Amino acid sequence: MNIAARPTPNELLRLQIMHNGERVMGTFSAPEMQRRQDNLRRALEEMKLDAALLTSYHNINYFSDFLYCSFGRKFAFVVTLTRAVSISPGIDAGQPWRRTFGDNITYTDWRKDNYYFALQEELKGAKRVGIEFDHVNLETHQMLRDALPGVEFVDLGQATMWMRTIKSAEEIALITHGAKTADIGGYAIRDAIREGAAEHEIALAGTQAMVRHIANTFPSAELMDTWVWFQSAINTDGAHNPVTSRKLVKGDILSLNCFPMIAGYYTALERTLFLDHVSDAHRKIWDVNCEVHRRGLEILRPGRRCGDIAAELNEIYRSHNLLGFRSFGYGHSFGVLSHYYGREAGVELREDINTVLQPGMVVSMEPMLSIPEGLPGAGGYREHDILVLTETGAENITGFPFGPEHNIVGG
Repeated sequence: MNIAARPTPNELLRLQIMHNGERVMGTFSAPEMQRRQDNLRRALEEMKLDAALLTSYHNINYFSDFLYCSFGRKFAFVVTLTRAVSISPGIDAGQPWRRTFGDNITYTDWRKDNYYFALQEELKGAKRVGIEFDHVNLETHQMLRDALPGVEFVDLGQATMWMRTIKSAEEIALITHGAKTADIGGYAIRDAIREGAAEHEIALAGTQAMVRHIANTFPSAELMDTWVWFQSAINTDGAHNPVTSRKLVKGDILSLNCFPMIAGYYTALERTLFLDHVSDAHRKIWDVNCEVHRRGLEILRPGRRCGDIAAELNEIYRSHNLLGFRSFGYGHSFGVLSHYYGREAGVELREDINTVLQPGMVVSMEPMLSIPEGLPGAGGYREHDILVLTETGAENITGFPFGPEHNIVGG
């Protein structure tokens, strides 16, 4: 390709090589990254595809070890049988190359279609290209058709999702570190809980503890996207309610939600707590949710079907006349995902999912009840543990305790 490696200050190039500085230490070993790309190449051969054109946060991160920041610009990771290259905007300079397991090409802003020009260069001669139907919107799809006339686009999103659901030993080690980091955030939050403290101040204590731990444990990692949702009273009713400046009062139901992010790998700790004391009505609901959680931890095992787990846990809620207050599924796969990208939808503990759990999957157990204001025990109740499925059972990698015996705190 006709690409200038060292543009002069007066050149306006469409594409550039921005190999700036030295490669950084990758999150995973070279054999691990090669394994992932080799799996992808096997899928290309099986599906008779000439190339994979990956565009999502999760797949680019999973197959290249580079996590991008979109900010209105497009990214790609193109994998053929002989080459793997990330395509990134000039605003990010050499950082994508330093992080990518593979090559990198930078496109500039000087023309609106430079991104597609880069794709044309990388996909010359391709006739069938795999893309992610669940990520490419209608406008992008049309632009791809215009830029690559005659190319047949085939969905690769489902195939890559199933690749990601079975974790390697290196992935499990990273996820385990993440779960331990979440525990550290949880203890920092519990120590900060007191009457009159604001949600945002308590959340900051957990976030800071987790970021510092990640920095000490993974000195080569980029520190981004670790966060806490700490909620109180009515703010606990939704699992993803943002932090506010509300100040705590005695008797409040509280929800502790720690989310450390290490190289795009998300882990979580969620716990119900009460400040100083818990009413009888709240204690009754809390005990039921903990009963469901304990049973879920017992039955989350290889060989079980996701929908069957959901159905069994539904019966516990139904026996207490609480099933109608359940607000979402009982758990999901963990790995390369976040609150704004990624999902391994084939491994969710919902009634409509028929997947049989396998060793190597990493799945949460996280029952939730949301009782509306005006009813006894009003508030949101959540417990959340992460389990690694093994050949013989499951290992719970969450350490922070749950239930009334541990989490009536402060004063």
